[in-house]
Amino acid sequence: MPNEINSNSVDHHDFDHDVDHDFDVGVIGGGPSGLAAAIYAAMNGLSVVVFEPKDATIDKACGEGLMPSAVHELQEMGIVIPESHPFKGIRYINKEGAHTENPKNWADGHFTSGDGWGVRRLTLHKALLDRANELNVQWRHTRVQHVLQHKECVTLEDIRVRYCIAADGLHSPTRKRLGLSKPPKLPKRIGVRQHFEVSPWSPFVEVYWSEYGECYITPVSKNQVGVAILAYADHIPKGTDTGKFESLLEWFPVVQAKVQGANTLSSVRGAGGFEQRLHATQQGRILLVGDAAGYLDPITGEGIRLGLLSAKSAVHCIVNNEPARYRREHRLILAPYWILTGGLLWLRRFSLGRKIMIPFLQKIPFAFNRIVSILGG
Repeated sequence: MPNEINSNSVDHHDFDHDVDHDFDVGVIGGGPSGLAAAIYAAMNGLSVVVFEPKDATIDKACGEGLMPSAVHELQEMGIVIPESHPFKGIRYINKEGAHTENPKNWADGHFTSGDGWGVRRLTLHKALLDRANELNVQWRHTRVQHVLQHKECVTLEDIRVRYCIAADGLHSPTRKRLGLSKPPKLPKRIGVRQHFEVSPWSPFVEVYWSEYGECYITPVSKNQVGVAILAYADHIPKGTDTGKFESLLEWFPVVQAKVQGANTLSSVRGAGGFEQRLHATQQGRILLVGDAAGYLDPITGEGIRLGLLSAKSAVHCIVNNEPARYRREHRLILAPYWILTGGLLWLRRFSLGRKIMIPFLQKIPFAFNRIVSILGG
């Protein structure tokens, strides 16, 4: 039947390498997490096919900040990033600082394990594609509609693979078809982003706070910054046109002034409904990675890092023929992110929490450095 997955929910430790198959691993989704999984698998000597309907680089709404551990993982994978911009930590700027530029309104958190990188999503995706092609990863430019899981393999369309990695994004069709999705618990958040031809003005990724949302400034080259705005849908003032980036930018006059009159280097892209909860990240021979494996919110900027680490873990479990082990490994990967991000979102909901956060972090810079370094991996 179309759009249906028949799954045998059992742990497989009787993997037969002589079983008839076309590839060792089939990856559903050719975004950063899916490509990372394909690269890790190929580096481990496995044959890989990626199912992705688009045959070019894919641009999506993204904060575009790579945490230090993500930089390290990319280097270990042999990824060459032709254009990036370093940043040494995260700077939080309170409501007053969003309106008047004043260091007294800032709190800086420094990474302790090296710089992060600001990288355009298109640049990152192209670099991952190039590396996957170097490793002879195969492609099927089609959307997966039929998945049938057997004891020894999985059939994706008409291709038999030993294991399937689903990296089909935040609203993963594979996750939903497997019946693994759970309803969200938090109010809906939305996000939009655009790029401006402006030289970066800070060595940090800056996060401006207002009563309505946050504005993230990521340096992605020597003459370009990405500007992303996140907000709870119910905090957007009545009359605000959420389709117009300029109207949301009015919440942050300092940023608005810095990009005023600058050339735009991308179209406005948006995303929403970030929170994704699920019952399990593995079912039989199908493993979920990246956003498909659960997500809370971009407020701490860890999406790419978590995608790379979950892809690496999934491949490790496949190589060792222990797919069920991935559930525990993924929980360990996600736990610090879930705890810290959940805490920030809780604080974000209350006026008093927003008011005291920056002064509190200013008084304990060592603790803020530690938090930022944990987020950075």
